[in-house]
Amino acid sequence: MRIGKVAAIAATLTLTAACGGVSSGAGDEPDKSTVNIAINAWVGYEANAAVLTHLLEKEMGYTVEEKSLKEEVAWQGFETGEVDVIVENWGHDDLKKTYIDEKKVAVTVGPTGNQGAIGWYVPQWMADKYPDITDWNNLNKYADLFKTSESGDKGQMLSGDPSFVTHDEALVTNLNLNYKVVYSGGEAALIKAAQQATAQQKPLLFYFYEPQWLFSQLSFARVTLPAWTQGCDTDAAKVACDYPAYALDKIASKTFQDTGGDAYTLVKNFSWTNEDQNLVADYITNQGMTADAAAAKWVAEHESTWRPWIPAA
Repeated sequence: MRIGKVAAIAATLTLTAACGGVSSGAGDEPDKSTVNIAINAWVGYEANAAVLTHLLEKEMGYTVEEKSLKEEVAWQGFETGEVDVIVENWGHDDLKKTYIDEKKVAVTVGPTGNQGAIGWYVPQWMADKYPDITDWNNLNKYADLFKTSESGDKGQMLSGDPSFVTHDEALVTNLNLNYKVVYSGGEAALIKAAQQATAQQKPLLFYFYEPQWLFSQLSFARVTLPAWTQGCDTDAAKVACDYPAYALDKIASKTFQDTGGDAYTLVKNFSWTNEDQNLVADYITNQGMTADAAAAKWVAEHESTWRPWIPAA
């Protein structure tokens, strides 16, 4: 996250309610020059936010306040006025129902252009050595390979952060798998574990997702879980199917839609590819760039992509 640009907020969002507009400033009138962007804790999201922030500030003259929030907490900001936009949403039909359909404080703003996938993976070397390991029906056969000090007498299934979109505990229970879900704490820890498992040929079964820059550097094999069908994940406690494909989208506050002007239009127009996102994420993660510098580099080299996002004068 960008030091000096990310405003951390307590998870309870004990915040002063805003009075409308792009952002609430002092007094009774909204400060329409400031855009509040929620920042969720993975580098792909940060890549989206970095490019939008750069364009809003450098090309359009806005000020951007970035607020580091877990996914569900960020949605609460639509109601308080502290969040104008979430720039990469993974499904969350339950939150859409609450904040868009029922409370009517948020709106969908269209796709980001990114195609998302969540699943269970093993390093490619394991799939090569144990060809049937990528079929969930055979996971119990290999459970002993995945035992760790944290999983005890069961195999370890390494997940990310409990706040991520995850059905891993329900899957383990409902598919009768002899595994224990262990949470790594976040994206960085998942990546480190995947890198070590590949370099050291250590067994690893882990939750992961695309778009993600790591797939361009290392090979992983996805475990085939029971096929996703419409409604199979409606009851979180009973999930026994794979994750669906995700067309990632953007969510904004209704106030931002109504009064955000050109800033809202830019967010609405923003759409790029997994390759674009992975490139900026790679700059941030592996090339030692700040998110600001990574966005500036991408913007300098891809004007034909972003120029149509900018509203006509």
